[in-house]
Amino acid sequence: MIITIYFVLLFLILRFVVTVFNFVSDPKLRRVSKHYNELVSILIPVRNEEDNIIELLRSIQKQDYEHYEVLILDDASTDSTFKTCSDFALSDSRFKVIKGEPLAAGWLGKNYACHQLAQQAKGQYLMFVDADEQVNMGLINSAIHRMKVNQLSLLSLFTNQTMVSIGEKLIVPLMHFMLLNLLPLRLVLLVKNTSVAAASGQFMFFDADDYRHNNWHQLVKDKVVEDVEIMRQVKNKKLNGEALLANGMINCRMYTNYTESLNGFSKNFLAAFNYNIFAFLIFLVLLIGGPMLIMITLNFPLILFMIGLIALTRVMISLSSGQNAVYNIILHPFQMLSLVLISYMAIQKHLTKTTTWKGRKV
Repeated sequence: MIITIYFVLLFLILRFVVTVFNFVSDPKLRRVSKHYNELVSILIPVRNEEDNIIELLRSIQKQDYEHYEVLILDDASTDSTFKTCSDFALSDSRFKVIKGEPLAAGWLGKNYACHQLAQQAKGQYLMFVDADEQVNMGLINSAIHRMKVNQLSLLSLFTNQTMVSIGEKLIVPLMHFMLLNLLPLRLVLLVKNTSVAAASGQFMFFDADDYRHNNWHQLVKDKVVEDVEIMRQVKNKKLNGEALLANGMINCRMYTNYTESLNGFSKNFLAAFNYNIFAFLIFLVLLIGGPMLIMITLNFPLILFMIGLIALTRVMISLSSGQNAVYNIILHPFQMLSLVLISYMAIQKHLTKTTTWKGRKV
């Protein structure tokens, strides 16, 4: 029992140290005043996004970078997404809407859509974003500057998350919590080993020449977590890749309620552990079962120490990711319960091969 508690405390302290490292090193995309003029291809795969896409397109028009093209690929939408995008494009020649080809064998939908977009892009940089996002001032200039300074082949950003409903607040913060609690984000660039990889498909900014030479999405055509796999491929080719926090320059509302959030997170949660269910369960036992074990010891100094570490962790991660620290501390136990439910759904879907997204099996 005592040995188990020591092990749980060690796990908790190690995660706290990682969080402190991320908080102090502050791995954010820095704003720059310098302006660039390279052609940037903004590439947007869409499938049934009639409720989201216009806000993104308007935000692109408002941002402070001028030399860009926008290619929108409609991936067999069954709603009015194609018409909505086409009507918008009529008012701005920089925007073009493409009908996607039927899904090719061996590909996942988003990967194939991104592959098609890259084939038609003309820019010196390729900027992949999702339809449920909004870009803000400074994003593109800052991204290009970072690419040049660190000689990057890929820059990926973890976007600021917009959360409105209580259902979103119970699940969406888990993304930054897991990321900044487990991985020193600066090491993605500094460590060349492919095992130290992180990326977010919500913002993938590529050097176009490197992309065309390597066809990144084709290399990971059947991968659910294609963003991390691409980062691994970039490192495998001895090129530089970096993952940072968006620093308020791009935000996303991933889901609108609890059910959507559950389904979305359970779709790819297990893939982050390379579908190793045993390792995944050990992690969950340590993350959730460990604190519960400490609670039942009734050792109040130990309990206060644990609660203090968790609370400080949530404060640092919330401040880094632009979230409300008070909400995340109060909701922490309920977020952990949601994590258990997400985990159950992810394992069940994986074992029964019933994982779907936007009407397709993945």
